[in-house]
Amino acid sequence: MTPEQLSTTLVHALTTLVERGDVTLPDGVPQAVTVERPKVREHGDYATNVALQLGKKAGMAPRDLAALLAKELESADGIGEVEIAGPGFLNIRVDAGSQGKVAADVVAAGAAYGRNDAFAGEKINLEFVSANPTGPLHIGGTRWAAVGDALGRVLEFSGAAVTREYYFNDHGAQIDRFSRSLLANARGRAVPEDGYGGDYIGEIAGQVLAQRPDAADLPDAEAQEVFREIGVNLMFDEIKQSMHDFGVDFDVYFHEDNLHKSGAVQKAIDRLTELGNVYEHDGALWLRTEQYGDDKDRVIVRSNGEPAYLSGDLAYYLDKRERGFDRCFIMLGADHHGYVARMMAMCAAFGDTPHVNLEIMIGQMVNLLSDGAPLRMSKRAGTVITLEDLVEAVGKDAARYALARYSTDSTIDIDLDLWAKASNENPVYYVQYAHARVASLLRNAADLGLSPDGADVSLLVHEKEGELLRALAELPRVVASAATLREPHRVARYLEDTAASYHRFYDNCRVLPMGDEEPNELHKARLLLVAATRTVIGNGLALLGVSAPERM
Repeated sequence: MTPEQLSTTLVHALTTLVERGDVTLPDGVPQAVTVERPKVREHGDYATNVALQLGKKAGMAPRDLAALLAKELESADGIGEVEIAGPGFLNIRVDAGSQGKVAADVVAAGAAYGRNDAFAGEKINLEFVSANPTGPLHIGGTRWAAVGDALGRVLEFSGAAVTREYYFNDHGAQIDRFSRSLLANARGRAVPEDGYGGDYIGEIAGQVLAQRPDAADLPDAEAQEVFREIGVNLMFDEIKQSMHDFGVDFDVYFHEDNLHKSGAVQKAIDRLTELGNVYEHDGALWLRTEQYGDDKDRVIVRSNGEPAYLSGDLAYYLDKRERGFDRCFIMLGADHHGYVARMMAMCAAFGDTPHVNLEIMIGQMVNLLSDGAPLRMSKRAGTVITLEDLVEAVGKDAARYALARYSTDSTIDIDLDLWAKASNENPVYYVQYAHARVASLLRNAADLGLSPDGADVSLLVHEKEGELLRALAELPRVVASAATLREPHRVARYLEDTAASYHRFYDNCRVLPMGDEEPNELHKARLLLVAATRTVIGNGLALLGVSAPERM
């Protein structure tokens, strides 16, 4: 019995009590009941505090409501024992046959196991990375590549229709600085003081000259435009290739420049004007953001007629909403923290709901350590550590797992020496090794002619079998929680716990017959549990964009 199935059983029990008149719930029976695994194994397989939550509403002492629920549950299919604890907690043990059925359900579902409908019907635009095409992808952007892609996978597994989008910043001062840096390099001059350094500038400048040998000899303005147009495209192609090699691809690459050329900015301003949220002052055009929670109103068109940076955000958000997205998620670095209030005010000014139609996630910094000391300089980029630096040091799988393993709220230190190790100290190796170990066992079983088909799951009564079964049953809940909280790191931590449960099971429960021993029904049941473990670990790793090796 999975937590979701037990939740349904609890809802049914409450419904029965209400219909029978034993319990009155003015707000009705909840659609779902929270079920958790108790911290102390002796307290049962699952626990719930639903009686504590509903006791006051029902006009009853929580223990009295718990007693009614316990009596109702004891006659339900799959429930072995129910115990009332403390002020009204319910500790529940499921019967062995019901618990073992989890293994059969997992194997039957295969690659679909873990899917849920928490976001069914929702159309989500997920924008992440969106690094300026002025240099290789740095380690902060790489974190968003790993986390953003994993979040997209988790949201899709939870029923959402997700469009991964990259906002291509090809308009503004940073692009001008980049093109001037390329031109200076091509002419053999020092990079401008506010320009970009690193070996890649020379590489890109050389590629521009390969396409346009005359570019450096053109008049300054014309030459800079050539280096801007060709150089930005070359740099962005490199970024896209780097992310593709990292296992991250986008559905949409949206060009900021198009917002200004297409009239989208003016369209957004017109919409906000109609809503009464724009006014003129000192020759500039202002958006009434203060009344929607920002610390002050914001300029959207300067007194010289030039659009302020926020004008592009207005047009881009409106464009997303008009493309039919219910929710717009944006992932930004820690240096954008002060930007959230004005973006939420902008959302409200359009008549939408902040933190619902628009949600902004802020990610903290990443530090790379080698020999206990932080790395500061890239071999190629000069001033920053890049995606390629990380992958070269530890490999794609370890890089993705390491970046997705932690809450984005926290700054993380990635020890390159640890993540490059082929040992159980390395978290991704530990999980992948569990999958490889399972795959090896299943191959050995096949060589012996053993199959889990028709296994009697009621035989899975060993303590370590039960622990592993409960772990496997948690995947759908973990995925739904990771999607709801926007925390794909929960999947990684779950996989590590599940791998640990498998190793303990394997060390205590012999799966294959030894010597001349004849295969029996318990071997088949345990083999089914092993196959289910393979499915769960494989599905979880896929959600993180990490491979599930058959051999290691």
